[in-house]
Amino acid sequence: MISMKKRAVTAAALAVAVGLPLAGNAVAGPHDVPGTAGAATVTDTPEPTRPAFYEPPASIPSTPGTIIRSEPAPLLLDPFDLSSSVVTATRVMYSSTDGDGTPIAVTGTVFVPKTAYSGSSARPLISYAPGTQGMGDKCAPSRQMESLVEYEGIGITPNVARGYAVAITDYQGLGTPGTHSYMARKPQGQAVLDMARAVQNLQGSGITKANPVGLMGYSQGGGAAAAAAELAGSYAPELNIKGSAIGAPPADLAKVGANIDGTTYSLFALFATLGVATAEHVDTKPHFNAQGQELASKVEGDCVFDLFSYANLDSSKYTTSGKKLKELLDEEPFKTAIADQRIGKLKPNAPVQINHSIGDDVIPYGVGKQLGSDWCDKGTRVTFNAGVVPTHVGGMPGHIAKSMVFFEDRFAGRNQLSSCWRL
Repeated sequence: MISMKKRAVTAAALAVAVGLPLAGNAVAGPHDVPGTAGAATVTDTPEPTRPAFYEPPASIPSTPGTIIRSEPAPLLLDPFDLSSSVVTATRVMYSSTDGDGTPIAVTGTVFVPKTAYSGSSARPLISYAPGTQGMGDKCAPSRQMESLVEYEGIGITPNVARGYAVAITDYQGLGTPGTHSYMARKPQGQAVLDMARAVQNLQGSGITKANPVGLMGYSQGGGAAAAAAELAGSYAPELNIKGSAIGAPPADLAKVGANIDGTTYSLFALFATLGVATAEHVDTKPHFNAQGQELASKVEGDCVFDLFSYANLDSSKYTTSGKKLKELLDEEPFKTAIADQRIGKLKPNAPVQINHSIGDDVIPYGVGKQLGSDWCDKGTRVTFNAGVVPTHVGGMPGHIAKSMVFFEDRFAGRNQLSSCWRL
C-alpha cells in the first residue's frame, strides 16, 4: 500500500506521461458512451462508487460548454480555505461531445484570480490540458486536488500568478462513468475547447467571449492542446484563441507506442490501447488472452502512481496471438484506430509554440519536430524549442517556463520568431 507521502512524491517525479450538434437535450443511450449516465467500461469492469458530483444527469445539454453543475473546489493543500483571498477555485461539470458528436458530461476545475490583471488585454484564460493521470476515476485532476497532490500545479501556479484564469479539464470518462478516452484526438481536443466555453458560461468568472484564450499542455496534455488548436477553427470558432503552448506532443501514437512498449512506461501503452479502443469502438477482448483481459481490467482502475508496477512488461504474454502490444497496434483493427489519432493534418487557427526535449525517453523528439513541420507546411506560425534537459519528466519545467514567455507575447499582440525555416 503506497503512503500518501510516497504518492505525492511519485506524482511530482513523474510529472506526466503523457460541426456542433443540434440544440436541445440528449439522453444517454444504449451504447455506453463514457461521460453519460450508467456507461460501462471497455473491459466491463465495474467502477467504484463515485462522489455524487461526478454522476452525469440522464439528460445532457447538447450545447457544448453548458454548465451542468458547479461547486467550490476543495483543495488538499488549502484545508482552511486560505487561498480564497487571492483566487476562486470552482469544480464544474460541463457538456462536451465525444468523437462521434454525442453529448457527454465532463468535469474540471476553474481558477480565477481575485487580483486585477495588469496586462494590456482583458484577463486571459488558459484552457489547461493535463498530462497523464491514469484511467481510474480517482485519478481525475479535480479529485486529485482534493485527496492528493496534483502535479499539474507546477504549471497552473505560474499562470495564476500572472493574473490568468486557468481551467483544467478532467477529459472524457475520467471521474465520470465509463473508460477514459486516453490519447483519443477528438474527444480530448473538444473537452479542452469546451472547458473554455464553460468558463465563459460560469456565473461570476468574469470571463466572456472577449477575453483572450490560450491553450496549454504537456505530454497527453500536449496532444490534447494540439488537437484543440487544430479543431478550434471548425469546432469552436467563436473562441478568441491567441496561441497554443504545446509540450512533448504525442502526435504519432504508432511511434510512441513502439518506443515505450516493454519499457518503464509500459503502463502508458496499455492506457492508450484501452483509451483509443473506447473512442474508436474497437472490441479488445478477442485480442487479449485470459491473463491479458485480467490485466486490462486492472489497468482500468490504475493511476500514474502505478507506473512502476508495470515496468518492462512483456506484453506478448497477454495477447491471444503472442505478439507484443506494439505489433498488435500495427495490425487491424487497431492500426486504423491509431492512425486516426494522428495530429498535424489540420491547420491551427493561431500561432503555436512546441517545446520538446531532445532526450525525451517517452515521446520521441522526432515526433514533436515532425508536428511542427507538418503545421508549417500548412501555413501555421510555429515556434519550435528543442530542450536540452534529458528525459520526458525533465522536459516539463522548461516547457512551462517557455510557455509563460510565449503567452506574455501573444496576449500583448506580439509574435515570437518563427522556426519554420529550419523545420
